[in-house]
Amino acid sequence: MLEIEICKNLFLCNAQKNHFYLLMMPGIKKFRTADLSRQIQTSRLSFAAPEFMEEFLDITPGSVSVLGLMNDQENRVRLLIDRDVLKQEYVGCHPCINTSSLKIRMGDLLDKFLPYIKHEPVIVDL
Repeated sequence: MLEIEICKNLFLCNAQKNHFYLLMMPGIKKFRTADLSRQIQTSRLSFAAPEFMEEFLDITPGSVSVLGLMNDQENRVRLLIDRDVLKQEYVGCHPCINTSSLKIRMGDLLDKFLPYIKHEPVIVDL
């Protein structure tokens, strides 16, 4: 057992399907579209179609993970992290396939992985 809080990873897009987001939030929180839309100044957020997930992140539904951002070399997906996720010492995520999970130190994710893949997170409060 990883002994960490499970994190929800949601792949979202705007109504025009020209802005895409990967949201990391605590598994126990409810997702309220209006709260997030207001913070990132977009409207009508919804779950993005699987074909965008596969095209941009090279992952399939059920395997959404922050690690998939390493496949987004054109930075088409914006990473959103709920502030409560940042309070955790570790984060659990799939290694781009949902048959296993990894335990990664939050500091390593923020200070090493994300800068290396050139994705800067946007902190949100849900």
